Amino acid sequence: MSVKRLKYCVDNEWRESKTEKYMPVMNPSMGVQTAEAPCCTQDEVDGAVEAAAAAYPGWSNTPIPVRIQLMFRFKQLLDANLDELTELLATENGKCLGEARGDVLKAIEVVECACASHYLMQGDTCMNVSTGYDTVSFREPLGVFAAIAPYNFPAMIPMGWMIPFAITTGNTVVLKAASMVPQTASRMLELLIEAGLPKGVVNLVTCSRVEADTLLKHPAVKGVTFVGSTTVGMHIYETAAGAGKRVQALTEAKNHALVLEDCVLERTVRGVINSTYGCAGQRCMALPVVCVQESIADEFVAKLIELAKELKIGPAYDPTSQLGPLVSKGQQEFVEKCIQRGVDEGADLVLDGRGVKVEGADGGYYVGPTIFDNVKEGMWIGDEEIFGPVTCIKRVKDFEEGLAIMNANRFANGSCIYTQSGLYAREFARRTDGGMVGINVGIPVPFSIFPFSGHKQSFFGDLHAMGKDGVAFFTETKSVTSVWFSEEDAKKKVSTWDGTLTRN
Repeated sequence: MSVKRLKYCVDNEWRESKTEKYMPVMNPSMGVQTAEAPCCTQDEVDGAVEAAAAAYPGWSNTPIPVRIQLMFRFKQLLDANLDELTELLATENGKCLGEARGDVLKAIEVVECACASHYLMQGDTCMNVSTGYDTVSFREPLGVFAAIAPYNFPAMIPMGWMIPFAITTGNTVVLKAASMVPQTASRMLELLIEAGLPKGVVNLVTCSRVEADTLLKHPAVKGVTFVGSTTVGMHIYETAAGAGKRVQALTEAKNHALVLEDCVLERTVRGVINSTYGCAGQRCMALPVVCVQESIADEFVAKLIELAKELKIGPAYDPTSQLGPLVSKGQQEFVEKCIQRGVDEGADLVLDGRGVKVEGADGGYYVGPTIFDNVKEGMWIGDEEIFGPVTCIKRVKDFEEGLAIMNANRFANGSCIYTQSGLYAREFARRTDGGMVGINVGIPVPFSIFPFSGHKQSFFGDLHAMGKDGVAFFTETKSVTSVWFSEEDAKKKVSTWDGTLTRN
């Protein structure tokens, strides 16, 4: 199989990099290389920033309706190319076809919401704040944003969470696509250019952390949006914020569910199966820990094992596959080491997903459904993100113990409860630390008019992705106070507060 050499994009031009270092792009279903992404040179990354900076004055001055019309055309092209994008994403990321299609559809959903961003950009007005004085406020773009994307959602995050709100609000962007999965974002950028994107408004590079790190301090970059690990997110937040930039860093999670004895058992188990093993567990809204009330724990675990064994493990391109591969050999090895660590810690491994073989795809990076029972507090596997198809069962005596265990975790991206009790559901929603809460919903990712609101060490910054927060992150407020003089007013003495103080 020939290996395709990928390019980077500046000023709507796809350019061959001058680098001598290329990073492999794999097909994780088969374990074979399909492409190679350039590790762009520092000059090339700087050139992308310069192009974005040069494009900013004209783009920010483009009328909002014109910017939104671009999003409408982009949405139409995404719809028309949905099948192609789905197959491309599944091939380079390893998601099953249905999951890959959902990834693209979630990007389209944000594009649709961005088509209404002018409503969220509206300012406020107040007449006669002091006699004859009026104040109005506007939301204005900031300038160039650096967008640093992860590998796990090649469409939804870079071309959904990051790009649409950034450019409809009038900013320009340098996108660092994930080097393991750059082709989906690149193809979507081609469609955005086809929709009429002006030169320099969105530029795409692939590079190492060394070159990416310079974006955090570059004087032309006004803000950074990032999705990835907590360690890197903390570094980005500290570095970029220390350089005076606006920062939004969405990081790791260890989401917990609380399953009470009054739950609808089989439906609850099926919800957990979907939440834990969907996308091979490689999503920050996965459900890797389940706190189960002791009175139903044996029955719950037995049903979980039964249904997990029914999942068909297979390559992403097979429509019948229900659990695809992990994204890379390194991630497969990491997850298998995590499983062994759980064994060494003394948790009960009741279903072992290591050593999976898929006929016709022997080189793929597969790990099957894995279940640990009797995971105790303090065990690494129950506290830290594994990012794979691994479920940890923590047995609890009641609602209060379960909630306390969940809230003790340093991450608080999402949390959910399975119960038929309105009282417990309300108490849980009010008292959980999780920023996104599910009531009998295992993956409580909100519709894109709401923010993706992780808490604690799952997020660093003040304004989240999407929704009103997303628009506010990419804009800043300017308040204008004005007064107009009559001939008589023009002769009056001007006070220290120039008429804007209404009390003596």
